[in-house]
Amino acid sequence: MGHSDWVFPSDCPAPSSRRSHLPLAVLRCTWWGGNSCSSCLEMSRKDSDEEVADVAKELVTFLTQTARPDVQAEAARHILGLTGSETGRSLLVAQAGLLQALVRLMDGPPTAAKGAVGDAWRAMVNLSAEPNVHNSMLAELPQLPVQLLARALAPNWPWAGEAAAVLANLSRESEPIRELLEKSLESSSDKASPEPSLALLVTALTTPGYNPHSPLHYLASLLSNLSHLPRVRAFLLDPNRRLIQRLLPLTHWPDSAVPRMGVVGTLRNCCFEHGSHEWLLGPQVELLTFLLMPLAGPEEFSEEEMDRLPMDLQYLPPDKEREPDPEIRKMLIETIMLLTATAPGRKLVKDQGAYLVLRELHNWEPDPDVRLACEKLIQVLIGDEPEAGMENLLEVTVPPDVEQRLQQLDQQEQQQLQQEREEAGQP
Repeated sequence: MGHSDWVFPSDCPAPSSRRSHLPLAVLRCTWWGGNSCSSCLEMSRKDSDEEVADVAKELVTFLTQTARPDVQAEAARHILGLTGSETGRSLLVAQAGLLQALVRLMDGPPTAAKGAVGDAWRAMVNLSAEPNVHNSMLAELPQLPVQLLARALAPNWPWAGEAAAVLANLSRESEPIRELLEKSLESSSDKASPEPSLALLVTALTTPGYNPHSPLHYLASLLSNLSHLPRVRAFLLDPNRRLIQRLLPLTHWPDSAVPRMGVVGTLRNCCFEHGSHEWLLGPQVELLTFLLMPLAGPEEFSEEEMDRLPMDLQYLPPDKEREPDPEIRKMLIETIMLLTATAPGRKLVKDQGAYLVLRELHNWEPDPDVRLACEKLIQVLIGDEPEAGMENLLEVTVPPDVEQRLQQLDQQEQQQLQQEREEAGQP
């Protein structure tokens, strides 16, 4: 997701942030190849790997703890400037010594040099936002994920938010890091606490003031990425741990879309475990209420319709607003769709009045993609039940000819959506 908290130093100005499919948007150096900050310009002039390596070695000497603080800060600032472009990131990742020096600086005390430690962390956030360099980074820094996890969960570490952002970026594209984190999350990362790191991650994310020095919003993005793994989903869905219940209030977190996006993504992934649908929709969790609330508006219903809704969705105030992010609205709808994949799930979703909220959402929805997703879910709710043997839609085997036809229909829908966007003046 786009984020504008991380900025370049004054001689390498930061552009406006942009939406990205990465948890943290890449901060780009707008002067690369033109009027650049000094390190960007110097590196762009280098034509050979040998010359690049010479510059990297010089920067390493400036990053050591024994270097003068002002020199150390200047070197870290130059490296941050380099991470503002794809070329600069590729150059940096190819220099093992420079990466290792950067990590050592990241682990130093925040007072080691004015701005140097913070710039080192921000540089690592930018480096990790480039999927093409993940494998090289992890090859040179195999222990980096475990180190980052410890820092992200440290209650008073001032750069915990950056550590979480790096982990979120790395875990989005890299299967090896997800597997590595899965193993480390099953055990405690703190000898003083027996709590598994995955449970501690949920605690850090859901406890106000857990880290008073750094926002931990990107822990939600990390959790969403990790929940692609079956063992992580099983851990989160363990009824005895009550972790899912602790995440639910973040579906309407008012201060930032990042935790809302991450938590809804986590819930959607967990709903692929169809064996947990009845528990999720039952009184122990009441998941549907938390999925419908962000989709509900201020519309009034008849008394008969009101009685069909969950108690928390009845008589909403006239200033009730829907989730403003269309991507999150779509993910909420997709999560409910997954819950309707089983016969018991469909019945529970229907019985709790989901159609009423979705009907009003469809009438209001301005985004073509979200409106189409809403239409598909409404069709499931008002349509006939599948024939015998197809009650669980997640386990149905689709014949090749039917799958080909569905793909053609999907292409037609995408073409229609693109036409609607063009008519509405959307990209």
